[in-house]
Amino acid sequence: MSDPWLTIVGLGENGLEGLSDASRKALEQAEVIFGGPRHLELAAAGSKGQPWPVPFSVGPVLAARGQRVVVLASGDPFWHGAGGSLARHLEDGEWVSCPVPSTFALAANHLAWKLEEVLCIGLHAAPYARLRPLLGSGARVICTMRDGAAPAELAEWLTAEGFGASHLTVMECLGGPRQRVRSAQAEGFELQDVQTPVAVAVEAAGHKGLPQASGLADDLFASDGQITKRPIRALTLSALAPRAGELLWDIGGGSGSVSVEWCLAAPGAQAIAFEPRESRLANIRANAAAFGLDHRMTAVLGKAPAVLNGQPLPDCVFIGGGGSQELLDHLWSILPEGTRLVANGVTLETETLLMRAHADRGGHLLKAEIAEAGPLGSMRDWRRARPVIQWSVTR
Repeated sequence: MSDPWLTIVGLGENGLEGLSDASRKALEQAEVIFGGPRHLELAAAGSKGQPWPVPFSVGPVLAARGQRVVVLASGDPFWHGAGGSLARHLEDGEWVSCPVPSTFALAANHLAWKLEEVLCIGLHAAPYARLRPLLGSGARVICTMRDGAAPAELAEWLTAEGFGASHLTVMECLGGPRQRVRSAQAEGFELQDVQTPVAVAVEAAGHKGLPQASGLADDLFASDGQITKRPIRALTLSALAPRAGELLWDIGGGSGSVSVEWCLAAPGAQAIAFEPRESRLANIRANAAAFGLDHRMTAVLGKAPAVLNGQPLPDCVFIGGGGSQELLDHLWSILPEGTRLVANGVTLETETLLMRAHADRGGHLLKAEIAEAGPLGSMRDWRRARPVIQWSVTR
């Protein structure tokens, strides 16, 4: 790294006292110092200081290329910090980063928690529902929070989700002279006057959390009845075989239950649910939000194949409704080699379509007939669901 014009300096609540010699030198030589008002004050930036624009943008930093520039970030700039936002716009050799311990590291050291066994999540700009897939009895999570009101809001959300017995540790201004650490239970949380920056450590209790296997209970989803039922959804997710970072096209999204479970199954997995009925888009979006997946799931109004135009090509396609020869032919013509496709059907017409597709293009054909016990007078009998035919193939 020859002579970088940008230095990203991690800063703690102890300000200049906690900085390395390299960080101090960068601040002394800087012509411009970018940061939030609190960071600029902690670093004694003076007239060199330039606060971040609102809404946040890295544009002013990039416009200063050629000058000696410092960007101030909290703790480790590449853990929920500005480092990643900046680096994607820079070439190797343009920048150097000088981190200090992150809020998560400070919190773990205070609590004597092994950081590699703790879930770390930034909730300063994300809904509390992001925690829903992560929580379970005994789970430990450290969350950075938006402001002083957020810990009470988090406690209220946890209580509503059945985690009211969880133990919360509220950690304010860690590592500096204003540091304060207090504890409370989520249910009945009463801590007041919380200072920022603040992090909350959660020891989850009171609820077992979501099952980690595919096939969540149907009543966990908002639905008008158009939903791939739990046993068939489990078979479908097995055939879809979600992998980290992959994109699913969910054609005929219905309630979005398959898209939700696709995203839950693998880190960074994303889904686009295409649904021709506008009334069902609300359920898809509500389910995405309830499971903390609204940043990874998108609901699009329209009928396939026309609605697929202009969309990013997927790694996998699920046809849960609206299957036709036109759609299958269109998908076969546009999907890259290696794309997986799974189609379910319950009508005789769809069964004929998928049997013909299997004969023409290979893959795997499955017929699932599910029966569940139900009351029959004072006794019980079998309640048989419509048989489901499933065709799965790799393009």
